[in-house]
Amino acid sequence: MKLSEELIYRGFKAETTIENPEDLDNRTSKKFYWGADPSADSLTIGNLAALMMCACFVRHGYQPYLLVGGATGQIGDPKENGERELKSLEEVEHNKRYIKEQIERIIDFDGVTVVDNLDWFKDMKYLDFLREVGKVFSMTQLLDRQFVQNRIGEGGSGISYAEFSYTLIQGYDFLHLFREYGIDLQLCGADQYGNCTSGIHLIKRLEDAKADVWSTPLIIDPVSGKKFGKSEGNAVWLAAEDNGEGNYTSIFDFYQFWLNQPDEAVENLLKIYTFYDKEAIDSIMAQHSEAPEKRIAQKALAHGVTEIVHGHENAEAIENLTEMLFSRDTNFAEFSEDEIMEFAKFLPTTKKGSMLVDALSENGLAESKKKAREYISQGAITINGVKVKDDIELKQVAIIKKGKNKFLVVK
Repeated sequence: MKLSEELIYRGFKAETTIENPEDLDNRTSKKFYWGADPSADSLTIGNLAALMMCACFVRHGYQPYLLVGGATGQIGDPKENGERELKSLEEVEHNKRYIKEQIERIIDFDGVTVVDNLDWFKDMKYLDFLREVGKVFSMTQLLDRQFVQNRIGEGGSGISYAEFSYTLIQGYDFLHLFREYGIDLQLCGADQYGNCTSGIHLIKRLEDAKADVWSTPLIIDPVSGKKFGKSEGNAVWLAAEDNGEGNYTSIFDFYQFWLNQPDEAVENLLKIYTFYDKEAIDSIMAQHSEAPEKRIAQKALAHGVTEIVHGHENAEAIENLTEMLFSRDTNFAEFSEDEIMEFAKFLPTTKKGSMLVDALSENGLAESKKKAREYISQGAITINGVKVKDDIELKQVAIIKKGKNKFLVVK
């Protein structure tokens, strides 16, 4: 496949300034940039979709520049329904460090350049910014932006001057990267398209040159109907452990998320979130169609995404662990202490000596101590495969199971 063909095949096309996608195949300049603000200390699978699009461009010979917004992160990308809470400078620095590590790990190609817009904004004077950037935008042009209309229209929450100015700051990023590196293509999610066109406007007005934006659709959770992202409250994080803000999804839960995707969504998700080519995906779906109950496509999806985000060894280990935990033939009483301690690398844990009710409520298997007691009395809790009916002290290494797919290791 050519780049244009693969982008269409994988569903990586929404709004764009490029009239003919085939122009990407023969573009003279093959540099692009994609940016993420450090609004949390981990990216989500919503960001991952855009990174997978970036990887597609890289496979076809494009040189990637990945921007971590140390400056824009101090303001916050305007939301549709309210003002963002400002992050402290310490929080922004903390988040930048972890996001940069994630980006470099996922886009694991030689030649990736990671840049930070704080580097060119930290010494810029306000009047210089107004004279160069503010002067070439009309208020009418800015007020017509959809997010501004939503915020200032009837029933809107209003918008601060800081967030109103965000689009100018992001636009200047594109101008700076055009001047500094010759980058004339920005990639983004569909929700960022309007902000990205500000950069096109600046490059045209101040450099008398042409630049383009290519966006990818937002990925919608087929179950909830919401987009995959932190603003919707349904975030699946790329971080596997708590980096300090509590924004993480364990490798086990990450794998289970993909494994539990519905049949009607799995083919599109394979195209977006894995590196499998068309031939491999066609083969996976053909096998899946013959025996849907085996969930071959979901297993391929879960393994493929987990391998990209968490590495081959972790993907193999989680796949094996899942087989053991969910096999009909599994006898939990037969697991040795050493085997259970291996499970503890990927499952939540509690210490020996804890009371069962406390362990359930403190580790997310129950919403409260009251609910924990209800689950116990209803027979929904097992320890090493044996149902328990009372709150007991956890005295030995064991596997606690709630329902079908919630586990806790006592160690």
